[in-house]
Amino acid sequence: MKVSIITVCYNSKEFIKDAIDSVISQTYSDIEYIIIDGGSNDGTVEIINSYGNKITTFISEKDNGIYDAMNKGLSHVTGDIVGILNSDDFYINNLIIEEIVSEFQKTNTDTLFADLIFVDRINTDKQVRYWKSKPYIEGSFFTGWHPSHPTFFVKNEFYQKFGGFESSMKFAADFELMLRFIVKHHATTLYFPKPIVKMRIGGASTKGISNLIKQNIECVKSFKINGLKVSLFYPIIRLTPKILQVLKRKFN
Repeated sequence: MKVSIITVCYNSKEFIKDAIDSVISQTYSDIEYIIIDGGSNDGTVEIINSYGNKITTFISEKDNGIYDAMNKGLSHVTGDIVGILNSDDFYINNLIIEEIVSEFQKTNTDTLFADLIFVDRINTDKQVRYWKSKPYIEGSFFTGWHPSHPTFFVKNEFYQKFGGFESSMKFAADFELMLRFIVKHHATTLYFPKPIVKMRIGGASTKGISNLIKQNIECVKSFKINGLKVSLFYPIIRLTPKILQVLKRKFN
């Protein structure tokens, strides 16, 4: 099975090397690596170009935001399984893709997700928070559960059948896509019970309470546009634990 990994970036010279190195060092041999850059002017392009043909596809041009860039990456995918790795994130070791492919082959699952470790932006050995997931149970999305998107791998056929990211969203298009695939279109799921990605705190999805609120508003919208009814209490159910985590981190 060919695995396609997409990284989107913009002015990411500080950490892009970690993301790239974690992909190209994987022991699994059949990986297609696609990088979509938004027209960086800080040296990011030069760093990426230095990897030469180790990057399968590299495009640098202006886009309409992170999810538009992800959709651009999807248009170049030729693999059987698709994963998306943010430019600030990296796989925790070089066996991850090999293990993921093995799980897909053994179970024939449509999707796979795992645990994630939030780390300090500079000292990535310093754990800030651990995202412990659990197997999907019908109804889980309605009670605040969802997979960690950087750990979410999907068969390409789901993107082909049901589309990519809702690029009008700025904060939760990944949530909407996972909701659409799993709940609306009944993708089979597999929880891989181990951490596979380290995510630096301070990226687009972890920049404090304001962004969490905006994410929450778009999550509610995600249910509506997919014709799914959700409780009026959903925003409180989903947002309260995240706000408490942010406050705890701020004052500790």
